[in-house]
Formats: sequence, structure tokens, C-alpha cells
Amino acid sequence: MGRAKVKSAKRKVTEKKDVKEKTEMEEGSGDNVLESGDPATKPTELIDNKGLRKGKRAKKTAKEGSSFPKPKEEPEYFTEKRNLEDLWQAAFPVGTEWDNLEKLQCINWSFLNLENAFEEGGELHGKKVYLFGCTEPQMLFIDGQQKITCIPVVVAVVSPFPPSDKVGIKSIQRVEEEIIPMKAMKMGWVPYIPLDDRNNRLDRVKTQIYTLACTQRRSALRHLKIDRIKKYEYCLPYFYQPFQEDEDDDDTVISIMYPMEPPIVRDFDMELDEIEEFTDELIKDELLPEDQKEAFKTFVKERARERKKAQREAKAARKKAREDMDEKTKAAFENIRFYKFYPVPTSDTPDLSAVKSPFINRYYGKAHFVL
Repeated sequence: MGRAKVKSAKRKVTEKKDVKEKTEMEEGSGDNVLESGDPATKPTELIDNKGLRKGKRAKKTAKEGSSFPKPKEEPEYFTEKRNLEDLWQAAFPVGTEWDNLEKLQCINWSFLNLENAFEEGGELHGKKVYLFGCTEPQMLFIDGQQKITCIPVVVAVVSPFPPSDKVGIKSIQRVEEEIIPMKAMKMGWVPYIPLDDRNNRLDRVKTQIYTLACTQRRSALRHLKIDRIKKYEYCLPYFYQPFQEDEDDDDTVISIMYPMEPPIVRDFDMELDEIEEFTDELIKDELLPEDQKEAFKTFVKERARERKKAQREAKAARKKAREDMDEKTKAAFENIRFYKFYPVPTSDTPDLSAVKSPFINRYYGKAHFVL
């Protein structure tokens, strides 16, 4: 019986020894598989038990994922605007039909010459300048064909004070000329703020540039009468120069619009035309009825008297203005200068070299410089 207990004890020791060896073999086998990377093992459990290996595995996975990188977005670049780039657009194009205002944007006009004039060494640098716009319809070669095109023009007036606070309204349909305040047409001189200064307080910005602005909204035109709308199209910036004789002061030609249906529109020269012969010619051409002859002659004579009276008064007013003017104002008027700017030639714009003109309008006359 004692021998049986000894044998039993030996078997238990032997079984424990076999189990221990088997366990060590399995663990050794697992280590070998882990190192060989055999997926048939349980790497997750072994990695969990060995945090260091789990970290290495995670890094490897991240590296493998980097073989499919997300496409990089290309940076978007914006062309930096020049400091005075919109200066020409700030000068309202006086006298331009409302329908043509939008057409000015159809061509990429450039006024680099105007911008450069305000740079150091430029014609307008350091000077007080008042700008207004206008348009000149011309036949230009665009897109392979001849087209009537409205050319934007900017007039710069170098003056220590605003050249005028009035506008003139005159057209073929209007016999009488009107000189009215700019405010009546919602126009006025406003300071121009360069782009670099628009984030600053207005009272801290010192500007020498003023533009003629118009606050009439186009969306509100439908509420206006046709005659009021047409006034904007016939507007001209007004300028009174007491040291320069007006061409109208000695003009002998008067425009006549005799009220009939249709009206008779003619020019009558007070020196060269003889009223009797002039009237008979209209009757002969069947433009004036015979029974209207005397009424027409009276109408023409009355217009001639009104013109001569207006010319005498204009001369007297100009003389008085010169006499009442102080020396400082006289010097300002004598040194006032007009610059007329056309768009510069670019690859996107038509050639304007053949259509440039120094003439501004009937009040300003001709520009001293055309650029």
C-alpha cells in the first residue's frame, strides 16, 4: 500500500511536469508565430498583454494608411486691388443715358494713366483735384466689327475750390438753356477715399481728391416723369470763367423752335439772314402755312431781342465779377487747369488714338492737357 502511494505521487509529479513543459512549448510557439507575423495566432491577445508591441503595430497601420494621402487643396489667390483702381468709376458720367451706364462695364477699361497722375512725380500729385466723368459715343472696331461704343472719359480740374456747384441743361428739344444747382439733380462733390484708407475713420483721412457723385437710384427712375429722366441725359457740368469771354457772347446764331405740329426747328443768323426772305423760304417749302407768316416773323424777332439782351447782361456780369474778385481768387482762376483722361490701351480694349479730343463741353471748352 505504501508502494501504491509512492507511484501515485510520482505520476502526479510527472503529469505536472508534462503540463508545465507543454505550456512552455505553447508559449514558445506563440512567440515564434508573433515574430513571424503569422495571422493564424492571436496577435491581439498577445499585443494586449504587451503594450509595447501594440504601439508598434498601431504605428505600422498608420504608415500603411498613408499610402493613400488625401489630395491637397490648391490655395486660392486673389489679385490685390490698386489703391486708386476704382477712382474713375467714382466720377459720375454726367449726361450719359441710364441704359448706357451698365454698358460701360462690358469692356474692361483701364485708367492707369489717371492713377499714375496722383503718384509722386505725376501731373496731379499733391494737388487739389475735382473729377467728373462723361462719355463720348464713337464708332470703334470691336470683336472684328465696327460698333458704336460709349467711351468713358474723366476730367480732372486742378483748383483750390470746387469749379462749380451748378449744371447746365440744354438739348435740341430745349430752346432755353437751364443753369440749375447740382443739388436739384441729386449731385454734388464728395471726397474720394483711397482703398488703403477705407478702414480708417473718415475724420482722420486727409484727401485732396473730390469726385462728382449722383445719389439718384436707378431703381427709382420708374417713379419719375419722362421729362425729369431726360434732364439727366442732357446735363453738362457747368463752369463759369470770368476771365474768358464766352463764345455765346458774340454768337449771332439763334435756335428757333416755332410751336406747330410738327414744330419748325431752324437756326437763324441775326446778321446774315433776312427775316422776310427766311420766312418766304419756309412757306415755299410748305413748312410754314401762309397764314402763319406774320406770327412767325414776330416770334423770330422776339427771340433775337432776347438773345441780344442776354449777351449784354452776360458781358456786364463777367466784368463786374472780375472787378469784385480778390487777388487770391483771381490767381486761382488764372491758374486753373483741365486734364482730360481717356482709357489706356490694353489687349482687352479698342484703339482710341484716332478719337481723342481736347473738347470737354460748351462750358469748360477745351482741356489744357489730354492723356
